Amino acid sequence: MENNTWFLADLPLGSKPIGCKWIFKKKLRADGTIEKYKARLVAKGFTQKKGLDYFDTYSPVARISSIRTLLALASIYDMLIHQMDVKTAFLNGDLKEEIYMEQPEGFITKGQEKKVCRLVKSLYGLKQVPKQWHNKFDKVIIEFGFVPNEYDKCLYSKNTNKSCVILCLYVDDILILGSSLELINNTKNYLSNQFDMKDLGEANLILGMQVSKRKEGYTLSLAHSIEKMLRKFEYFDKKPALTPYDSNVVLKKNEGLPIEQHRYSQMIGSLMYITNRTRPDIAFAIGRLSRYTSNPNQSHWTALDRVFRYLKGTLDYKLNYYRHPDIIEGYSDANWVTDSHDVKSTTGYVFTLAGAAISWRSCKQTIIARSTMDSEMIALDTTCTEAEWLRNLIMHIPVSVHSVLAISINCDNKSVIELLKHDSVNAKMNRHLQLRFKSIKSLLGKYVVLDYIKSEKNIADHLTKGLSRTLILESSRGMGLSP
Repeated sequence: MENNTWFLADLPLGSKPIGCKWIFKKKLRADGTIEKYKARLVAKGFTQKKGLDYFDTYSPVARISSIRTLLALASIYDMLIHQMDVKTAFLNGDLKEEIYMEQPEGFITKGQEKKVCRLVKSLYGLKQVPKQWHNKFDKVIIEFGFVPNEYDKCLYSKNTNKSCVILCLYVDDILILGSSLELINNTKNYLSNQFDMKDLGEANLILGMQVSKRKEGYTLSLAHSIEKMLRKFEYFDKKPALTPYDSNVVLKKNEGLPIEQHRYSQMIGSLMYITNRTRPDIAFAIGRLSRYTSNPNQSHWTALDRVFRYLKGTLDYKLNYYRHPDIIEGYSDANWVTDSHDVKSTTGYVFTLAGAAISWRSCKQTIIARSTMDSEMIALDTTCTEAEWLRNLIMHIPVSVHSVLAISINCDNKSVIELLKHDSVNAKMNRHLQLRFKSIKSLLGKYVVLDYIKSEKNIADHLTKGLSRTLILESSRGMGLSP
């Protein structure tokens, strides 16, 4: 009401108002206790008609790897990280379409019961709301002198007298990184004058991830969320496992009836949230187990049980960022035909900065590789694509004191490295591999540099297969994962 989101008007002939409802929610603190109770009015956007009530709905969101990269840079350059929250962010967008809504329950104006709300500003639930909010924020922050990052539209930076302020927007959460408190406060004051803001001070909880500042740098942890998940699925009191995946087990597609498919899906979803944020050590196991979500059997449940028990034993693991090294290093690996029941190989890569991982992935390859070299080529192409994006992202963040000329990528396959030294394409390659060969060649020297590394030292190895306890520990340490 204070935001003048609507005004009462008569419904035009032939128009139909959309409905609305109240949503009630409990907001929790980092330790799990209740901070406050919230009520939000939400429009029933599912009744909107495309081309009439809305046109475009796309809105960019900051990548999690971008946020981890910012934490790594903040550790290297000893930057402060503060956080702000935009209260009722989606109410700030300006609507271009003519939309009518029923009066909300409990707020029907006496004597005007037959009138409807003519929306002039965006409201939660509308299809176009995320886009309108981002457009509004983008316009406001650019007017203050911030420049958007071309490779992540939710990152903004501003240079002032050899000092730098970086801003990261994730829907309604804002991270502000600065080399001095004065610069951060200036940005806070400007935003508070433009929107209804809540100053959260130094960042300690980013998208559910706990952030801690040490003398050496920052740490990123999901210990509270993992503990909550373990208690929810009754694994907190079980015996810990030493590794997340048993390499001796061969998982097969279930030909019979599924066993607790809904619960299995819930558990896989919870684990995906965790591995995508702070736990790359379970990425391969989750990627593998997620393939059987629609029809799990007992062997799949046994493997899933092992992942939960592994998390129980490594509950206090977190990503530890330091001031060195200040260069990005990548690792690429592939596991050719993991078993006779799956003819597609697995790709794995990880990039580190400031001593910890900032980006990683473990996934099934989209095409069939005919040899180990082919699978490594496919994996390397995926890795180089991510390396190019990371390099460009950091090049457009002015905090760096030196330009990122090229990112070193470590590969444990000599055949691929030797093959890429030649300019001509091997005639025996199929069309898909030829495209990947040319893609990698176009990046070599300009964006990436290939180096050979032994398999036992390749920390991406655990992203493609199950390993022993010793190798898991070494890979975890290489990615900055430790208590």
